Amino acid sequence: MKSTVETLSPTRVRLDVEVPYAELTEHVAAAYKKVATQVNIPGFRKGKVPAAMIDQRVGRGTVLDEAINSALPEFYGKAAREHDVLVVGRPVVDIKEFKDNEKLVFTVEVSVRPEVSLPDFSKITITVDDVVVADTDIAEQLDELRARFGTLNTVERATKSGDFVTIDLTARIDGVEVDGGKANEISYEVGSNRMIDGLDEALVGMNAGDTKTFTTQLVGQKEDEKGDVDIAVKAVKERELPAADDAFAKLASEFDTLDELKADFAERLSRVKKMEQGAQARDLLLEKLLADLDIPVPDEIVLDEVNDHLQGENRMEDAEHRAEVDGQVRASIKSDFLLDAIVKTEEVQVTEIELTEYLIRMSQRYGMGPEQFAQELQKAGQISQVVAEVTRAKALASVLGRVSVVDKSGNAIDLEELRPAQGQPAAAAAE
Repeated sequence: MKSTVETLSPTRVRLDVEVPYAELTEHVAAAYKKVATQVNIPGFRKGKVPAAMIDQRVGRGTVLDEAINSALPEFYGKAAREHDVLVVGRPVVDIKEFKDNEKLVFTVEVSVRPEVSLPDFSKITITVDDVVVADTDIAEQLDELRARFGTLNTVERATKSGDFVTIDLTARIDGVEVDGGKANEISYEVGSNRMIDGLDEALVGMNAGDTKTFTTQLVGQKEDEKGDVDIAVKAVKERELPAADDAFAKLASEFDTLDELKADFAERLSRVKKMEQGAQARDLLLEKLLADLDIPVPDEIVLDEVNDHLQGENRMEDAEHRAEVDGQVRASIKSDFLLDAIVKTEEVQVTEIELTEYLIRMSQRYGMGPEQFAQELQKAGQISQVVAEVTRAKALASVLGRVSVVDKSGNAIDLEELRPAQGQPAAAAAE
């Protein structure tokens, strides 16, 4: 087989391929066997029809068409590997010439990943926010702890945000109660926005004994199908917080005084904000690279993804939304091209341990066991996507270590703490 490659644009190439007939013989033989199982010729069992009889009854052209269709992916793939063509999207194949017992000549036009010239990361400086732990941050932590030790007292007044109510709910569509749409004696914090859209707004101002109906989008129903929800308020309760003093500090923590408890909050918040500096540095580095580097994106790939998205939303004719989705898709593909270029240049690979750790963390977010989560990913055909995601995160973390990071006050930031401790996967530090 002989092949050449011609660059048509930064994201598109044409492969010209010539295959001698000798390399097609296996595909021709396989095609005869396949056709033999598909034809009924008196005097011959299915699958045992001689080639000469197939040529006579069906025609050799039919067999050769089958053989060529079977052979094209193999020789196209071989040519792409030979020229190190990183293919994306669907190829367009054009058979230029076929001479029986001589040769097959065809061309393939296909979108490819663009060449990405990466900068010298050691010359890049990223500026992140200062670590500032404000009094309000500490007060918020203290209030959250006090809330855990608070008591609920029944009050005879209208509900306001922050109250706890005991309610009955019934959901209906067109007057018919939804299956599983009834719940009684629910305790709910008004303003938490943890249940049905519109519930918090409906509850504000209601008293114990009041009823109300509001319309909303019900979970599990079609996007354009709204339902009615009946609310019955059984009780309104106000949370009373314990006093913030030394006695509370002793009750709620290992500290003897409130000042010691606040100092501990300050130290913990400082550690969290330092980790946030690392995450911010990662995000700003990616943002800077995408802004500085010219990374072309294949238009046909973008168009396919945009159309798939809009068809799923039934919004093909929405020009404004199309432009919005187009921008999002281009940004996403550009980011993938950049990160994959870093993966290739840095020769990044993920270990089985790193992948397992990632799956464990993600399964916890979805409230599933790791094995069940992995099975669901496999069913959805997303394992390779997960591997790519972990590899890209690890690659970005690796180059981030060579970038100079300072805060807005000019202090150098040591990102060593973002690097994995011994036994901890590198990809975890990049999340």
